Amino acid sequence: MNIKQAKQEITNTLKAYLAKDQLGNYLIPTVRQRPVLLMGPPGVGKTQIMEQIAAETGVGLVAYTITHHTRQSAIGLPFIEKRTYGGEEVSVTEYTMSEILSSVYRLMERTGLQEGILFLDEINCVSETLAPSMLQFLQYKIFGRHRVPEGWIVVTAGNPPEYNKSVRDFDVVTLDRVKRIDVEEDYGVWKEYARRKNLHGAILSYLDIKKDNFYRIENTADGLQFATARGWEDLSELLYAYETLGIRADREVVGQYIQMPRIAKDFANYLEMFYKYQKTYHVEGILSGTWENITVLELREAPFDEKLSVMGLVLSRLSEEARNTRCQDALTDALHTSLTEFREKIADAPPLTVLDQLLWKRRTAMKQAKEAGQLDKESRDLKQREINALEDYRQQLDREAVGPEGAMDAVRGWFGEEVERRKAVAMETKDMFDNAFRFLETTFGDSQELVIFVTEITAGYDTSWFVEQFGCDAYFRHNRELLFD
Repeated sequence: MNIKQAKQEITNTLKAYLAKDQLGNYLIPTVRQRPVLLMGPPGVGKTQIMEQIAAETGVGLVAYTITHHTRQSAIGLPFIEKRTYGGEEVSVTEYTMSEILSSVYRLMERTGLQEGILFLDEINCVSETLAPSMLQFLQYKIFGRHRVPEGWIVVTAGNPPEYNKSVRDFDVVTLDRVKRIDVEEDYGVWKEYARRKNLHGAILSYLDIKKDNFYRIENTADGLQFATARGWEDLSELLYAYETLGIRADREVVGQYIQMPRIAKDFANYLEMFYKYQKTYHVEGILSGTWENITVLELREAPFDEKLSVMGLVLSRLSEEARNTRCQDALTDALHTSLTEFREKIADAPPLTVLDQLLWKRRTAMKQAKEAGQLDKESRDLKQREINALEDYRQQLDREAVGPEGAMDAVRGWFGEEVERRKAVAMETKDMFDNAFRFLETTFGDSQELVIFVTEITAGYDTSWFVEQFGCDAYFRHNRELLFD
């Protein structure tokens, strides 16, 4: 199955394992809760989906790459203990708690979460000394003398032997005690994830044209060469950082992430063209509605791949602006919730005290979510922006010496600025959508390019959200025509 299907299956397994009967006992006894064994090629997103599942279900997450552990750190260190058997005192060997299991208990204490996921990556690549202990762990969920706590499911991941020379095959006894899920790469599923994560437009438009270059692993005379989903995602982060710093990524830089020279060279050449199209077609002018006729004529006569690249540039900018609107919308909603709580409590406590309590509550929740592995970049940024806004409100109340009677009106006024900012961002983005459609209609008419453009907006997480929330007449018009056809 693809990684999206695997994520849903693990989510369903988690829900089934944590479901309880009327007496509060788990519906599936712990001894029958098989560890999940996720098998698939490297870099397809096995680790990322664990973070997503933890965040979406609200459980804790402790993740380890097991190849980084020795037998001692995984099982615990031995120590001598005195015991009395049959009236005779003897010395016996005991073990301290495993570093891995102690991390689970630490997370439970820090966050208060009693249920979660223990994720062990590269499970079938452990050292020879650790292998027997891993087999015991998969069979009985025990490290040394200590058991994984109830309410924590075990998910492991490994690579098939064709991708890793150090892989150890599991025997039938072990395989008969795990729930095995085989995963394979799927560009369509990854593209959906890539849109959600705002991967660089050059990467998405390039892979749309050359899907076969998305994921490849080959043994050649020059050694192992590969291009993986992880490589494209990490390269995207670097490209954004380089663009911020005014640095141009060349073929050598691309090759550090896409370690298949033929694909690295091809993408590096495409990236140069991508930057060239930004200047040639003046994408910002298109979105502002100030394009020139020569731009329309040039794009109309351009090769199809070039048309796709330019549309990719336009879609990338629309996605960026739609995302900014969505983040501002989420911030406004979060602040509205906080200020509703503020209004309810200022009758019983001074305004500054109430804001201090709100700030402490928000900071604590953010810290716990981070420790539990539930905080992705977007959620973190939202929580931090909310905290920053509340801190600003507190400082202004204190600086202007606003009394209890006027505190709510003052804070409501400052919050109104955020509401107006959301409105302004949304209107500006809506104009960009309208201008993009006008330009493409002028350039291509009702052609396959418009079909592709409408389809990409529909499939894009941020663009589809924006159209649903704020509308776009041209989109709905073309979408109706597309559905009719």
